[in-house]
Amino acid sequence: MNGDHMKEIVTVTGTIRPDELGFCQCHEHIAMRKGVSARLNPALCIDDYDRSLEEVKLFRRSGGDSFVEAQPCGCCRDALWLKDISAQSGVNIIASTGFHKMSFYPEDHWIKSISAAGLSEIFDRELNDGMFEDGDFAELPQKQTDVRAGLIKTAYDSEELTDRYKKLFRAAAMSAVRTGRCIMIHVELQTDPRPLQEYLLELGVPAQDLMFCHMDRACRDIAMHKAILQNGSYLEYDTIGRFKYHSDEYETEIFRSVADAGYEDRLLYSLDTTRSRLKAYDENAIGLDYILKVFNKELCNAGFSDEDIRKFSVENPRRFFAGPVR
Repeated sequence: MNGDHMKEIVTVTGTIRPDELGFCQCHEHIAMRKGVSARLNPALCIDDYDRSLEEVKLFRRSGGDSFVEAQPCGCCRDALWLKDISAQSGVNIIASTGFHKMSFYPEDHWIKSISAAGLSEIFDRELNDGMFEDGDFAELPQKQTDVRAGLIKTAYDSEELTDRYKKLFRAAAMSAVRTGRCIMIHVELQTDPRPLQEYLLELGVPAQDLMFCHMDRACRDIAMHKAILQNGSYLEYDTIGRFKYHSDEYETEIFRSVADAGYEDRLLYSLDTTRSRLKAYDENAIGLDYILKVFNKELCNAGFSDEDIRKFSVENPRRFFAGPVR
């Protein structure tokens, strides 16, 4: 695959070449205003600009080049903050359109009543022109920024493929097919994402444009992981430094199980940061640089090579975001 057959990658400060992506963590949060999600969990509010910038600069000093900000539309994102943080830190940030779990939106929020076609049009506009200014409110967004989203975030909730979630995923699929952008999928605990993968493939989304997140804590059955990978999609593991779920040693065992099955070329990793996991907000937190400073050493201790780590952090993200143009 050469540069003539790869897509440009859309960041909050503009497009970049695939070789500019560098070391990339594929599911983080760095800017989230107060809303329903923060009322459910105060850690889901990351609203101090200076501290967020400090955290991203720390990531940059430690060797980080890029990350995905996984907060979708209508859910208290801050597009303009992301643009400024990226410009001031030198870190590429890929922002998200799309939708989160419905429990993170007020009952009267527009995302619950809009049609699939209308929602898909909003996703298209955010990907092609710029993200809307965001908040928890019933009215459709009106004020658009010039900061483009680079992928579509979605959420596979515990109710799985009910009619309302089929509508949401149909909207995401329509937009992905039209724009050529990838879909990131939050996988909720104790769900089976295989029917969702089948549904999205039936709607025309290429398997290699799907990233299933959190399966290292959401799905204990590694056979589910391998089934998703066998169909050609990517997995993003982020239960790293999240000791309420399991140890980093156990995390490396999950990596080993999947890599030994031949799927090391479709593994991505990240931290899925919250306010309580960022050093700039809590001096006792692991920090956005934890993978670079700590976890990569754990992978080495578990027998992974520098080449393997480069795949997880550089080559696989680049291939996911900049695969062959359709």
